[in-house]
Amino acid sequence: MQIHVVRPGQTLWSIGREYGVLPGLLARFNGLTEPYRLAVGQAILILRPESLYTVQPGDTVFSIAQKFSLTQNGLYRLNPGLSGQERLYPGQVLVTSMEDRPTEKTTLLGYAYPWANERTLRGILPYADTLVPFTYGFTEAGELVEPDDEGLLALAKEFGAKTLLHLSTLIEQGSFSAQRAGAVLGDDAARGALIQNTVRVMREKGFAGVDVDFEYLGRALAASYAAFLRELREAVHAAGGYLMAALAPKTSDDQPGVLYEGHDYAAIGQTADKILLMTYEWGFTYGPPMAVAPLNAVERVVQYAVSRIEAGKLLLGFPNYAYDWTLPYEAGLTRAATLGNEAAAQLAFDTGSEIFFDEPAQTPWFSYTGMDGAVHEVWFEDVRSSLAKFALVRQYGLGGLGYWNFMRPFAANFSLLNAQFRLEGQRIDKFQKTGILLDDYK
Repeated sequence: MQIHVVRPGQTLWSIGREYGVLPGLLARFNGLTEPYRLAVGQAILILRPESLYTVQPGDTVFSIAQKFSLTQNGLYRLNPGLSGQERLYPGQVLVTSMEDRPTEKTTLLGYAYPWANERTLRGILPYADTLVPFTYGFTEAGELVEPDDEGLLALAKEFGAKTLLHLSTLIEQGSFSAQRAGAVLGDDAARGALIQNTVRVMREKGFAGVDVDFEYLGRALAASYAAFLRELREAVHAAGGYLMAALAPKTSDDQPGVLYEGHDYAAIGQTADKILLMTYEWGFTYGPPMAVAPLNAVERVVQYAVSRIEAGKLLLGFPNYAYDWTLPYEAGLTRAATLGNEAAAQLAFDTGSEIFFDEPAQTPWFSYTGMDGAVHEVWFEDVRSSLAKFALVRQYGLGGLGYWNFMRPFAANFSLLNAQFRLEGQRIDKFQKTGILLDDYK
């Protein structure tokens, strides 16, 4: 595995010749579409196939996976161009093994709204252990407000991914409500009803557990929130599930701010079975232009987290999105536009921009002049920033990664993940039905 940074005048064909890899394969691993145009400074993931197979008439994804001792998800991960769909044609060339054979294990969790693009999700779910539909709210009486998540649950089941019931304080107006949280946490009947209703739906819909995300609670609700999680954990465990909680990116016990003060890392870490560290949004919609998840800031959060919580419980948050700010930045007025990481690299090419890499943040960025004549600044993620964040998972012994979100394609990132780690949690039900037990990495 290597990472190549595009120089002036280079093409995907010249890069392929340099590394001895077919340009079509480079395109698949990097999510590129014809005519394969590259921006100067763009990072290209170089993966070398060990063996290839040419599809024959009558072949299916299942039969090819079986032939090479792979699961269907394993074959999809080696061939991101398939987008997790069983559509083959004779003469198509598929990768059946790679030179990179990782031994370290990790897990991948990600979120999606019910209206997520199915093709995008199909391209990502072969890598994922868990899909979390976003989100289940609740009333002040403890009744659940349920999303229309049946499509997501069916898709997760198709790919053998577990699902979690995501319980949050997001209200109808689209913001996290401390008032709603306080009304339920401070009322025994409402709190009991919320726990009962959450566990009931968890059972009815086949969720593996509950993921709790109460934000902007403030110091006043910290103790009652931790107590609520302890109560919920007992009920979830009794029903055969597990409890996860999302934590704001703190770096100390007494970090000021309404986002941070409601989350007691030690108390919640002792209660929850898994923890998502929300290590993103340093660069945010109404903030000044900067990296969404600068590595130096992310690592400070991880260092604090492992001092309070068992490292194996922790999932490192990863931002599968980018921001485009219009300059000059004016506090309270400038609103950044959100786009995907692949779309950001394409925008750099479309605007003739050179991509630069901020070393302390380990994050790419570029600027361009828009059609309106205004200067824009874009910060996004690429395989270099991904590699740096994956290294934190390995260095600190974290339990995996949690992506906000699975709504945008990012083929290079997931291909890199597959080259760096042996992905856990993928079921092989289709093979077990035939009495064959296969492994992705035989």
